[in-house]
Amino acid sequence: MRSPLAARTCALLAMAALAACAPESQPDVVIVDVPPAAVEAEASVDPVTGLKIASDWELVRANCVACHSAKLITQQRGSAQQWLTVIRWMQAKQNLWQFEPDTEARIIAYLSTQYPPEENRRRAAIPRDLMPPNPWPTVSAE
Repeated sequence: MRSPLAARTCALLAMAALAACAPESQPDVVIVDVPPAAVEAEASVDPVTGLKIASDWELVRANCVACHSAKLITQQRGSAQQWLTVIRWMQAKQNLWQFEPDTEARIIAYLSTQYPPEENRRRAAIPRDLMPPNPWPTVSAE
């Protein structure tokens, strides 16, 4: 009976012999010309959080990512008023602390500049007549 070490040694030797017998081939190399703007755009994202690196991004990281994932920021878009509404909701419902006025203004400026509203970001609502029937009881507004 062979020992486990002897079996592994035989397996490695067999693999080396097969590799030596294989015909040499060069892997296909595809050279892609990446525009400098794409490289700069990629380099301007924090690899840990995914936040865009710009003025006050560290302030946003320190105050926002302390409570939730940065994905909640990077997946959203909004105007300054919309971001302020989200902050006020988090303060009222999620126990977010009150910011100093200057800190809050800088956070909102970063968010509304780096993650502004975009056209065509969401699909149009599905017309009601194309929706399947709702299996759950609903309360009528009447």
